[in-house]
Amino acid sequence: MGPGKIIQIVTVVVALVAGLMGGFPQSPLVIAVLGAVSGYFIADDDRMRFLIAALAITAFSGGLGAIPAVGPYISAALGAGGLASAYAAAAVTVLVLGVIDKLKP
Repeated sequence: MGPGKIIQIVTVVVALVAGLMGGFPQSPLVIAVLGAVSGYFIADDDRMRFLIAALAITAFSGGLGAIPAVGPYISAALGAGGLASAYAAAAVTVLVLGVIDKLKP
């Protein structure tokens, strides 16, 4: 298991825990930095799939709140304070890397 995979796993765990707990001090900053760094390790072949997943998790994370008993917890973990934020930060990195790759001679 390489460093990229470890950073991605840590990012997901921190984002889910922050979403479930309602955050911790400096959690938005930690999630944004971890998300941006983990976006660097997305393989070139997986970039399009990752961007679609980032759009999907942002769009559909709030819709799971209707599930009885566990819905609000799932929505909080996947929502704006959790995994969706990490995916958004990683998506920015993926987009910047895509532009850099296009500009290279």
